[in-house]
Amino acid sequence: MIFDVDRVRAQYPALAEGFLHFDGAGGTQPAEPVTEAIARAMRTAVSNRGTAHEPARRSGEIVAAARSAVADLVGGDPAGVAFGPSATALTYLVARTLSQGWESGDEVVVSRLDHDANVRPWVQTGATVKWADVDLKTGELPVEQYRELIGPRTKLVAVTAASNATGTVPAVQPIADIAHAAGAQVYVDGVHATAHRPTDVAALGADFYVTSAYKWSGPHYAAVIADPGVWEPLHPVKLIPSPSGAPDRFEYGTLSFELLAGLTAAVDFLAGLADVEGDRRTRVLAGMAAAEKHELGLLDRLLAGLGEDERVTICPAGAERCPTVSFRLAGEAPADTARRLGERNICVSHGDYYAVEYFEAAGLRATGGAVRASIYHYNTADEVDRLLEAL
Repeated sequence: MIFDVDRVRAQYPALAEGFLHFDGAGGTQPAEPVTEAIARAMRTAVSNRGTAHEPARRSGEIVAAARSAVADLVGGDPAGVAFGPSATALTYLVARTLSQGWESGDEVVVSRLDHDANVRPWVQTGATVKWADVDLKTGELPVEQYRELIGPRTKLVAVTAASNATGTVPAVQPIADIAHAAGAQVYVDGVHATAHRPTDVAALGADFYVTSAYKWSGPHYAAVIADPGVWEPLHPVKLIPSPSGAPDRFEYGTLSFELLAGLTAAVDFLAGLADVEGDRRTRVLAGMAAAEKHELGLLDRLLAGLGEDERVTICPAGAERCPTVSFRLAGEAPADTARRLGERNICVSHGDYYAVEYFEAAGLRATGGAVRASIYHYNTADEVDRLLEAL
Protein backbone atom coordinates (compact mmCIF):
# COMPACT_ATOMS: atom_id res chain seq x y z
CA MET A 1 0.00 0.00 0.00
CA ILE A 2 1.34 3.39 -1.03
CA PHE A 3 0.66 6.42 1.14
CA ASP A 4 1.01 9.59 -0.90
CA VAL A 5 1.36 12.33 1.70
CA ASP A 6 1.43 15.11 -0.88
CA ARG A 7 -1.86 13.93 -2.36
CA VAL A 8 -3.36 13.69 1.11
CA ARG A 9 -2.14 17.13 2.19
CA ALA A 10 -3.75 18.70 -0.85
CA GLN A 11 -7.12 17.73 0.63
CA TYR A 12 -6.63 19.92 3.73
CA PRO A 13 -7.25 23.59 2.85
CA ALA A 14 -6.13 24.83 6.28
CA LEU A 15 -2.58 23.58 5.68
CA ALA A 16 -2.14 26.32 3.07
CA GLU A 17 -1.86 28.84 5.90
CA GLY A 18 1.61 27.50 6.64
CA PHE A 19 1.27 26.40 10.25
CA LEU A 20 2.99 23.18 11.31
CA HIS A 21 0.29 21.15 13.05
CA PHE A 22 1.65 18.89 15.75
CA ASP A 23 -1.56 19.38 17.72
CA GLY A 24 -3.71 16.66 16.17
CA ALA A 25 -4.27 14.96 19.52
CA GLY A 26 -6.28 18.02 20.47
CA GLY A 27 -8.11 18.10 17.14
CA THR A 28 -7.09 17.66 13.51
CA GLN A 29 -7.77 19.99 10.63
CA PRO A 30 -10.83 18.95 8.58
CA ALA A 31 -10.44 17.45 5.13
CA GLU A 32 -12.00 19.39 2.26
CA PRO A 33 -14.63 16.73 1.45
CA VAL A 34 -15.83 17.13 5.03
CA THR A 35 -16.33 20.88 4.83
CA GLU A 36 -17.98 20.48 1.45
CA ALA A 37 -20.40 17.87 2.79
CA ILE A 38 -21.34 20.10 5.72
CA ALA A 39 -21.92 23.09 3.45
CA ARG A 40 -23.92 20.99 1.01
CA ALA A 41 -26.17 19.69 3.80
CA MET A 42 -26.78 23.25 4.99
CA ARG A 43 -27.58 24.48 1.48
CA THR A 44 -30.01 21.63 0.82
CA ALA A 45 -33.60 21.48 2.08
CA VAL A 46 -33.39 19.31 5.19
CA SER A 47 -36.08 19.14 7.87
CA ASN A 48 -36.30 17.28 11.13
CA ARG A 49 -36.60 13.54 10.66
CA GLY A 50 -39.89 12.20 9.37
CA THR A 51 -41.59 10.53 6.43
CA ALA A 52 -44.18 13.07 5.28
CA HIS A 53 -41.98 14.91 2.78
CA GLU A 54 -38.63 14.71 1.05
CA PRO A 55 -36.65 17.16 3.27
CA ALA A 56 -37.69 15.12 6.33
CA ARG A 57 -36.69 11.88 4.66
CA ARG A 58 -33.31 13.36 3.74
CA SER A 59 -32.41 13.97 7.36
CA GLY A 60 -33.21 10.35 8.19
CA GLU A 61 -30.98 9.24 5.35
CA ILE A 62 -28.14 11.41 6.65
CA VAL A 63 -28.42 9.82 10.11
CA ALA A 64 -28.55 6.29 8.70
CA ALA A 65 -25.53 6.96 6.48
CA ALA A 66 -23.54 8.29 9.44
CA ARG A 67 -24.36 5.24 11.56
CA SER A 68 -23.18 3.01 8.72
CA ALA A 69 -20.00 5.06 8.27
CA VAL A 70 -19.01 4.86 11.94
CA ALA A 71 -19.73 1.14 11.95
CA ASP A 72 -17.36 0.70 9.00
CA LEU A 73 -14.72 2.80 10.74
CA VAL A 74 -14.61 0.77 13.95
CA GLY A 75 -16.09 -2.59 12.97
CA GLY A 76 -19.41 -2.16 14.75
CA ASP A 77 -23.10 -2.55 13.97
CA PRO A 78 -24.87 0.52 12.53
CA ALA A 79 -27.83 -0.24 14.81
CA GLY A 80 -25.55 0.20 17.81
CA VAL A 81 -24.12 3.64 16.95
CA ALA A 82 -25.34 6.55 19.09
CA PHE A 83 -24.34 10.16 18.42
CA GLY A 84 -23.72 13.11 20.69
CA PRO A 85 -21.87 16.43 20.91
CA SER A 86 -18.69 15.02 22.47
CA ALA A 87 -17.09 11.89 23.87
CA THR A 88 -17.32 13.43 27.33
CA ALA A 89 -21.07 14.02 27.04
CA LEU A 90 -21.67 10.50 25.74
CA THR A 91 -19.58 8.89 28.47
CA TYR A 92 -21.48 10.79 31.14
CA LEU A 93 -24.74 9.63 29.57
CA VAL A 94 -23.68 5.98 29.55
CA ALA A 95 -22.27 6.23 33.09
CA ARG A 96 -25.48 7.75 34.48
CA THR A 97 -27.62 5.19 32.69
CA LEU A 98 -25.59 2.12 33.64
CA SER A 99 -25.25 3.15 37.27
CA GLN A 100 -29.04 3.36 37.71
CA GLY A 101 -28.93 -0.38 38.34
CA TRP A 102 -25.86 -0.45 40.58
CA GLU A 103 -25.97 -0.98 44.33
CA SER A 104 -23.87 0.26 47.23
CA GLY A 105 -20.51 -1.51 47.18
CA ASP A 106 -20.49 -2.13 43.44
CA GLU A 107 -17.14 -1.25 41.88
CA VAL A 108 -15.62 0.41 38.84
CA VAL A 109 -12.01 0.10 37.71
CA VAL A 110 -10.42 3.15 36.11
CA SER A 111 -6.84 3.80 35.02
CA ARG A 112 -4.33 6.55 35.68
CA LEU A 113 -3.41 6.47 31.99
CA ASP A 114 -6.80 7.70 30.82
CA HIS A 115 -8.14 11.09 29.78
CA ASP A 116 -10.33 12.41 32.58
CA ALA A 117 -13.40 11.94 30.37
CA ASN A 118 -13.03 8.18 30.92
CA VAL A 119 -12.32 8.59 34.63
CA ARG A 120 -14.51 11.24 36.25
CA PRO A 121 -17.89 10.09 34.86
CA TRP A 122 -17.30 6.69 36.47
CA VAL A 123 -15.88 8.07 39.72
CA GLN A 124 -18.89 10.36 40.02
CA THR A 125 -21.38 7.49 39.79
CA GLY A 126 -20.71 6.89 43.49
CA ALA A 127 -19.42 3.36 42.91
CA THR A 128 -16.39 2.10 44.81
CA VAL A 129 -13.37 3.07 42.71
CA LYS A 130 -10.31 0.93 42.11
CA TRP A 131 -7.29 2.35 40.28
CA ALA A 132 -5.06 0.71 37.69
CA ASP A 133 -1.61 2.29 37.84
CA VAL A 134 0.80 3.20 35.06
CA ASP A 135 4.37 1.90 35.21
CA LEU A 136 6.03 5.30 35.09
CA LYS A 137 9.38 3.82 34.04
CA THR A 138 8.05 1.98 31.00
CA GLY A 139 4.89 3.93 30.26
CA GLU A 140 2.91 0.68 30.18
CA LEU A 141 -0.42 -0.14 31.81
CA PRO A 142 0.35 -3.60 33.25
CA VAL A 143 -2.37 -6.15 32.58
CA GLU A 144 -1.66 -8.38 35.57
CA GLN A 145 -2.82 -5.78 38.08
CA TYR A 146 -6.34 -6.15 36.72
CA ARG A 147 -6.53 -9.70 38.09
CA GLU A 148 -6.36 -8.19 41.56
CA LEU A 149 -8.51 -5.14 40.83
CA ILE A 150 -11.45 -6.91 39.16
CA GLY A 151 -13.74 -8.97 41.33
CA PRO A 152 -17.33 -10.15 41.74
CA ARG A 153 -18.56 -6.62 42.58
CA THR A 154 -16.92 -5.02 39.54
CA LYS A 155 -19.57 -3.53 37.26
CA LEU A 156 -17.41 -1.74 34.74
CA VAL A 157 -13.78 -1.39 33.64
CA ALA A 158 -12.89 1.85 31.86
CA VAL A 159 -9.69 1.87 29.83
CA THR A 160 -8.19 3.83 26.97
CA ALA A 161 -7.30 2.32 23.61
CA ALA A 162 -4.39 4.79 23.45
CA SER A 163 -3.10 7.45 25.81
CA ASN A 164 -3.58 11.00 24.59
CA ALA A 165 -0.64 12.01 26.81
CA THR A 166 2.09 9.53 25.94
CA GLY A 167 0.72 7.54 23.01
CA THR A 168 0.88 4.24 24.92
CA VAL A 169 -1.46 1.60 23.48
CA PRO A 170 -2.49 -0.67 26.36
CA ALA A 171 -3.30 -4.34 25.88
CA VAL A 172 -7.06 -3.78 26.00
CA GLN A 173 -8.19 -7.22 24.90
CA PRO A 174 -6.56 -9.15 27.82
CA ILE A 175 -7.97 -6.57 30.23
CA ALA A 176 -11.41 -7.02 28.68
CA ASP A 177 -11.09 -10.80 28.94
CA ILE A 178 -10.44 -10.51 32.70
CA ALA A 179 -13.37 -8.13 33.09
CA HIS A 180 -15.78 -10.29 31.13
CA ALA A 181 -14.77 -13.40 33.07
CA ALA A 182 -15.94 -11.57 36.21
CA GLY A 183 -19.18 -10.42 34.59
CA ALA A 184 -18.12 -6.78 34.19
CA GLN A 185 -18.57 -4.57 31.16
CA VAL A 186 -15.75 -2.67 29.43
CA TYR A 187 -15.90 0.96 28.28
CA VAL A 188 -13.07 1.84 25.90
CA ASP A 189 -12.01 5.41 25.17
CA GLY A 190 -11.05 5.29 21.51
CA VAL A 191 -10.79 9.04 20.98
CA HIS A 192 -7.01 9.05 20.48
CA ALA A 193 -6.57 5.57 18.99
CA THR A 194 -9.17 5.76 16.22
CA ALA A 195 -7.27 8.53 14.46
CA HIS A 196 -4.05 6.54 14.18
CA ARG A 197 -4.70 2.84 13.71
CA PRO A 198 -7.19 0.34 12.31
CA THR A 199 -9.95 -0.31 14.85
CA ASP A 200 -11.99 -3.43 15.57
CA VAL A 201 -14.23 -3.05 18.60
CA ALA A 202 -14.97 -6.77 18.79
CA ALA A 203 -11.28 -7.68 18.77
CA LEU A 204 -10.68 -5.19 21.57
CA GLY A 205 -13.45 -6.72 23.66
CA ALA A 206 -15.17 -3.35 24.06
CA ASP A 207 -18.78 -3.40 25.24
CA PHE A 208 -18.80 0.35 24.59
CA TYR A 209 -16.36 2.28 22.39
CA VAL A 210 -16.39 6.06 22.12
CA THR A 211 -14.75 8.16 19.41
CA SER A 212 -14.72 11.81 18.29
CA ALA A 213 -14.76 12.70 14.61
CA TYR A 214 -12.72 15.88 14.99
CA LYS A 215 -9.73 13.74 15.92
CA TRP A 216 -9.85 12.04 12.50
CA SER A 217 -10.40 14.89 10.02
CA GLY A 218 -14.10 15.31 10.73
CA PRO A 219 -16.40 17.77 12.51
CA HIS A 220 -16.88 18.28 16.25
CA TYR A 221 -19.25 15.38 16.82
CA ALA A 222 -18.89 12.05 18.61
CA ALA A 223 -20.26 8.52 18.67
CA VAL A 224 -20.43 5.70 21.16
CA ILE A 225 -20.72 2.22 19.71
CA ALA A 226 -22.13 -0.88 21.36
CA ASP A 227 -23.84 -4.06 20.26
CA PRO A 228 -27.59 -3.43 19.92
CA GLY A 229 -28.13 -6.10 22.57
CA VAL A 230 -26.02 -4.11 25.01
CA TRP A 231 -28.17 -1.01 24.49
CA GLU A 232 -31.47 -2.86 24.77
CA PRO A 233 -31.81 -3.12 28.59
CA LEU A 234 -30.57 0.44 29.18
CA HIS A 235 -33.06 3.26 29.55
CA PRO A 236 -31.76 6.79 30.09
CA VAL A 237 -33.96 9.53 31.48
CA LYS A 238 -35.53 11.29 28.51
CA LEU A 239 -38.43 13.38 27.28
CA ILE A 240 -41.75 11.54 27.05
CA PRO A 241 -42.27 12.01 23.29
CA SER A 242 -38.66 11.42 22.25
CA PRO A 243 -37.84 8.11 20.52
CA SER A 244 -38.02 5.02 22.71
CA GLY A 245 -35.98 2.70 20.51
CA ALA A 246 -32.22 2.22 20.66
CA PRO A 247 -29.91 3.87 19.80
CA ASP A 248 -32.24 6.87 19.24
CA ARG A 249 -33.31 7.12 22.87
CA PHE A 250 -29.71 7.90 23.85
CA GLU A 251 -29.55 10.91 21.49
CA TYR A 252 -30.97 13.96 23.21
CA GLY A 253 -32.69 16.55 21.06
CA THR A 254 -32.37 17.02 17.32
CA LEU A 255 -29.16 15.68 15.88
CA SER A 256 -26.85 17.94 13.87
CA PHE A 257 -27.59 16.68 10.38
CA GLU A 258 -24.94 18.85 8.74
CA LEU A 259 -22.23 17.56 11.10
CA LEU A 260 -23.35 13.98 10.53
CA ALA A 261 -23.00 14.56 6.79
CA GLY A 262 -19.47 15.77 7.46
CA LEU A 263 -18.76 12.75 9.65
CA THR A 264 -19.73 10.38 6.86
CA ALA A 265 -17.50 12.30 4.47
CA ALA A 266 -14.61 11.97 6.92
CA VAL A 267 -14.93 8.18 7.01
CA ASP A 268 -15.12 8.09 3.22
CA PHE A 269 -11.99 10.23 3.12
CA LEU A 270 -10.12 7.84 5.43
CA ALA A 271 -11.24 4.97 3.22
CA GLY A 272 -9.40 6.64 0.35
CA LEU A 273 -6.03 7.08 2.06
CA ALA A 274 -4.70 3.94 0.38
CA ASP A 275 -5.29 3.02 -3.24
CA VAL A 276 -7.15 -0.25 -2.70
CA GLU A 277 -10.46 -1.69 -3.82
CA GLY A 278 -13.22 -3.35 -1.83
CA ASP A 279 -16.09 -2.33 0.40
CA ARG A 280 -15.69 0.69 2.67
CA ARG A 281 -14.70 -1.34 5.73
CA THR A 282 -11.92 -3.02 3.73
CA ARG A 283 -10.70 0.32 2.40
CA VAL A 284 -10.84 1.98 5.82
CA LEU A 285 -8.67 -0.76 7.33
CA ALA A 286 -6.18 -0.45 4.47
CA GLY A 287 -6.15 3.34 4.61
CA MET A 288 -5.62 3.47 8.36
CA ALA A 289 -2.87 0.85 8.16
CA ALA A 290 -1.06 2.91 5.51
CA ALA A 291 -1.48 6.10 7.54
CA GLU A 292 -0.23 4.36 10.68
CA LYS A 293 2.92 3.20 8.91
CA HIS A 294 3.58 6.74 7.68
CA GLU A 295 2.98 8.26 11.11
CA LEU A 296 5.14 5.77 12.98
CA GLY A 297 7.99 6.45 10.57
CA LEU A 298 7.75 10.13 11.44
CA LEU A 299 7.55 9.25 15.13
CA ASP A 300 10.84 7.35 14.90
CA ARG A 301 12.42 10.41 13.29
CA LEU A 302 11.08 12.71 16.01
CA LEU A 303 12.14 10.44 18.86
CA ALA A 304 15.64 10.07 17.42
CA GLY A 305 16.01 13.84 17.19
CA LEU A 306 14.66 14.47 20.68
CA GLY A 307 16.95 11.77 22.04
CA GLU A 308 20.00 13.65 20.76
CA ASP A 309 19.12 16.75 22.80
CA GLU A 310 20.35 16.39 26.38
CA ARG A 311 17.95 19.12 27.52
CA VAL A 312 14.92 17.01 26.57
CA THR A 313 13.17 14.64 28.96
CA ILE A 314 10.59 12.42 27.26
CA CYS A 315 7.64 10.90 29.11
CA PRO A 316 8.02 7.12 28.66
CA ALA A 317 5.56 5.32 26.40
CA GLY A 318 4.83 1.65 25.94
CA ALA A 319 6.31 -0.61 23.30
CA GLU A 320 3.13 -0.31 21.25
CA ARG A 321 2.15 3.30 20.77
CA CYS A 322 0.49 6.00 18.73
CA PRO A 323 2.58 8.84 17.24
CA THR A 324 2.29 11.15 20.25
CA VAL A 325 5.18 12.39 22.42
CA SER A 326 5.16 14.37 25.66
CA PHE A 327 8.40 16.02 26.73
CA ARG A 328 9.96 18.86 28.68
CA LEU A 329 12.91 21.13 28.01
CA ALA A 330 15.19 21.55 31.02
CA GLY A 331 14.83 24.90 32.72
CA GLU A 332 11.71 25.97 30.83
CA ALA A 333 8.03 25.76 31.67
CA PRO A 334 6.04 23.73 29.11
CA ALA A 335 3.78 26.73 28.46
CA ASP A 336 6.83 28.82 27.53
CA THR A 337 8.16 26.14 25.20
CA ALA A 338 4.78 25.89 23.49
CA ARG A 339 4.50 29.68 23.21
CA ARG A 340 7.96 30.06 21.69
CA LEU A 341 7.24 27.30 19.17
CA GLY A 342 3.93 29.01 18.44
CA GLU A 343 5.81 32.18 17.60
CA ARG A 344 7.47 30.12 14.87
CA ASN A 345 4.07 28.91 13.60
CA ILE A 346 4.59 25.46 15.11
CA CYS A 347 1.46 24.25 16.89
CA VAL A 348 1.94 21.98 19.91
CA SER A 349 -0.02 21.48 23.13
CA HIS A 350 1.08 21.96 26.72
CA GLY A 351 -0.25 21.19 30.19
CA ASP A 352 -1.97 17.95 31.22
CA TYR A 353 -4.33 17.68 28.19
CA TYR A 354 -6.97 16.36 30.65
CA ALA A 355 -4.75 13.35 31.44
CA VAL A 356 -4.93 14.51 35.05
CA GLU A 357 -4.15 11.24 36.81
CA TYR A 358 -1.11 10.49 34.66
CA PHE A 359 0.54 13.83 35.26
CA GLU A 360 -0.30 13.75 38.97
CA ALA A 361 1.27 10.30 39.26
CA ALA A 362 4.35 11.46 37.31
CA GLY A 363 4.72 14.48 39.60
CA LEU A 364 4.55 16.90 36.65
CA ARG A 365 1.13 18.47 36.86
CA ALA A 366 1.97 21.05 39.52
CA THR A 367 4.84 22.36 37.40
CA GLY A 368 2.95 22.67 34.13
CA GLY A 369 2.70 19.15 32.77
CA ALA A 370 4.57 18.71 29.50
CA VAL A 371 4.74 19.72 25.85
CA ARG A 372 2.91 17.40 23.47
CA ALA A 373 3.80 16.84 19.83
CA SER A 374 1.22 14.69 18.09
CA ILE A 375 1.85 13.49 14.55
CA TYR A 376 -1.01 13.02 12.11
CA HIS A 377 -1.04 11.59 8.61
CA TYR A 378 -0.75 15.01 6.97
CA ASN A 379 2.58 15.70 8.69
CA THR A 380 5.86 15.27 6.78
CA ALA A 381 9.50 14.45 7.50
CA ASP A 382 10.40 18.04 6.66
CA GLU A 383 7.97 19.29 9.30
CA VAL A 384 9.48 16.97 11.90
CA ASP A 385 12.94 18.32 11.05
CA ARG A 386 11.68 21.89 11.35
CA LEU A 387 10.22 21.16 14.78
CA LEU A 388 13.52 19.68 15.93
CA GLU A 389 15.45 22.63 14.54
CA ALA A 390 13.12 25.07 16.30
CA LEU A 391 13.61 23.26 19.62
